[in-house]
Amino acid sequence: MSNSTTTIVIPCFNEAVRLKPLAFFQFIRKSTDVHLLMVNDGSSDATITLLEDMAAASNGRISVLDLPQNRGKAEAVRQGVLAACRTSVDFVGYWDADLATPLGAIPSFIDVLNRLPQIELVIGTRLKLQGRNIDRNRQRRILGRLFSTVASQVLGVALRDTQCGAKLFRVTPEMQMAFSRPFLSRWIFDVEVISRLIDLKPQSLHSLYEFPLDSWQEVAGSKLKPSDFLKAIGELARIYLSRGSFTPAPEFAIEKESGAARTFDSPQIAEASAIIERRAA
Repeated sequence: MSNSTTTIVIPCFNEAVRLKPLAFFQFIRKSTDVHLLMVNDGSSDATITLLEDMAAASNGRISVLDLPQNRGKAEAVRQGVLAACRTSVDFVGYWDADLATPLGAIPSFIDVLNRLPQIELVIGTRLKLQGRNIDRNRQRRILGRLFSTVASQVLGVALRDTQCGAKLFRVTPEMQMAFSRPFLSRWIFDVEVISRLIDLKPQSLHSLYEFPLDSWQEVAGSKLKPSDFLKAIGELARIYLSRGSFTPAPEFAIEKESGAARTFDSPQIAEASAIIERRAA
């Protein structure tokens, strides 16, 4: 039995109708070593009220980071990851709030990192294999495959699915540095994270693990449209042009003796980190 601890960041924007509180509560009852950090990305509906009610009823297993203004999914994830990394945690990941990837897959991701110490990032991969329940819009599947092919060329590593909203990182100094600056991209920050990791540590090319999901369900109400494919290609060009030039934010520091990384960010991040730390104690 592993003693590793994990925080999963869930970015939320106007999710008051789609969010499934029961699914989150069922998950935390079964997975006692996983903490959920719900990030409200400046929602204009009742999302923050719902998230705070969930946290209050979770016996310390769910916390909330409230961003007063809508910053987009990329920044919501980044802020959540920074908050989680300021606590004593081994693994940090992010998961889409619509639960297209079931929360039940998280323990399998954790198992990969526990079993394989050389792996630093587990990437959920939507492959329609025999025995798997992958329900994905055909047009999106084709566009996604085309995009992943181009993204693989940019990154210099073959990946079948870069955009699945289920990823889990081992907390390392390089991982924290990769999140230390806002992303250039709004739609394909997943690719940019991997690009930064490779810039900071070229060996990261060999520390990626593609995990074929058992189940993935297209959920109605997605904020992405097929036309966003063109925006994604433009952002991919920006990432390509910036390859090899990423440097961590100046306020980012490495503790020389321990090798641990520290970040100095907003009061909201500090508050969320403190809540996670207290509830994990």
